[in-house]
Amino acid sequence: MTDQLLVFDTTLRDGEQSPGASMTCEEKVRIARALERLRVDVIEAGFPIASPDDFKAVKAVAEAITESRVCGLARALIKDIDRAAEALKPARAGRIHTFIATSPIHMREKLRMSPEAVLEGAVKAVRHARQFTDDVEFSAEDAGRSDPDFLCRVMEAVITAGARTVNIPDTVGYSVPAQFGELIAMLRNRIPNADQAVFSVHCHNDLGLAVANSLSAVYHGARQVECTINGLGERAGNAALEEIVMAVRTRQDVFKCDTRIETPHIVAASRLVSTVTGFAVQPNKAIVGANAFAHEAGIHQDGVIKNRETYEIMRAEDVGWTANRMVLGKHSGRNAFRARLAEIGVTLKDDAALNQAFERFKDLADKKHEIFDEDLQALVSEGALEAVESVKLMALETASGTGTKPHADVRLAWNGKEHEARAEGGGPVDAAFRAIEGVVASGAILQLYAVNAITSGTDAQGEVTVRLERQGRIVNGHGADTDIVLASAKAYLNALNKLLVPDNRTHPQLPRGM
Repeated sequence: MTDQLLVFDTTLRDGEQSPGASMTCEEKVRIARALERLRVDVIEAGFPIASPDDFKAVKAVAEAITESRVCGLARALIKDIDRAAEALKPARAGRIHTFIATSPIHMREKLRMSPEAVLEGAVKAVRHARQFTDDVEFSAEDAGRSDPDFLCRVMEAVITAGARTVNIPDTVGYSVPAQFGELIAMLRNRIPNADQAVFSVHCHNDLGLAVANSLSAVYHGARQVECTINGLGERAGNAALEEIVMAVRTRQDVFKCDTRIETPHIVAASRLVSTVTGFAVQPNKAIVGANAFAHEAGIHQDGVIKNRETYEIMRAEDVGWTANRMVLGKHSGRNAFRARLAEIGVTLKDDAALNQAFERFKDLADKKHEIFDEDLQALVSEGALEAVESVKLMALETASGTGTKPHADVRLAWNGKEHEARAEGGGPVDAAFRAIEGVVASGAILQLYAVNAITSGTDAQGEVTVRLERQGRIVNGHGADTDIVLASAKAYLNALNKLLVPDNRTHPQLPRGM
């Protein structure tokens, strides 16, 4: 019999801790629905105690999701656990995930607690969480650098207290595969009541080993992996869901387990997360990168033509790579448009949202001949961005050419009035940014400017990501248009609008790898 490997997705919680990757409540629900369509077992929706916005998002996901289990994170504190339980009340199936650090450096320098106090706090937290649900997960933060004997004591105690999942995080990405796999095997062998809990792992990618460490743990008996779409996450990110799932499924001769993930939806989920966060997927990224199934060398092309398996160990269709070309144009109706959105897993909250998206579709169809699914994802995301605009672009004109100084004229709606400004720059994009700043004067520092073609062809929409920093706060903005200068202005304004909204997230003692 093949064991089931549970997939615990933390894109909405740990993934959001990537600098600038903040998501609105509506965006989190969209991603949660895509994860549900993938048949993810557990969706970690957020950290409810962190802020009112986080609480609202966890509650919204709990209300929207019916097929996956919804999880809320909590420190090993009574107030955190109570808050998580309140947010999870609407969930059909909920889980409370509580944690405390167990490594010497964390206990000494961060918690200022003795090992015995940490052990006592862990047990107390699990017992309290069990009052709300019988599905309680406990994590030993920085387990990869913890004393093995102490780790065994903590895990035995929390299992006795009622934890049905115990998580071993490599919080700082310090472990290497052989060592980490042996740690999992040791814990499962030494802990007397190990058979009463599912062993889970949560690996970070600081040394580029998150997926390898996770797979080593699975090989040695872990039966839950905590991961994110596209490997999104704090610092260098988390283990990538798509890579773990396809490695386990492709190498059934090695891994005696499998997930229930519906892999043909992987690419759509990847695109959605990339669009919402503004974090582009690198072309050579495994599984979901644009070049993942591309063959350049003649000998490779010849081999694939003769037999696909000569150079392909997976079918592109199995993870969602298809032509996905819409047979729709500017003469298509709303029903056909709505049907195609449903086919790619996009749902809109009401008819008004559908009508707005349809109008944007018609405008785009006038600009480019062929519309692709990636264009649809961008259209829906653009509608969500417009809903939170406080500074809105009314008009933009730029000019550049040989022997002339590029300049831009902008007209913005802000604070109930229209404002105009002109600025020169090193190019039309630079001039546009300077003109916008001439009105808003945000004082933000541009940290990143990146352009990605959403689809192929010279009429493709350009997707622009802008990262701004002001007084230590970092935000990402993104915009899309067939005009790359206009897309850049949209992205810059999207980031500015985020900066203009007060940051209500407090993230007390925010877990770095949990």
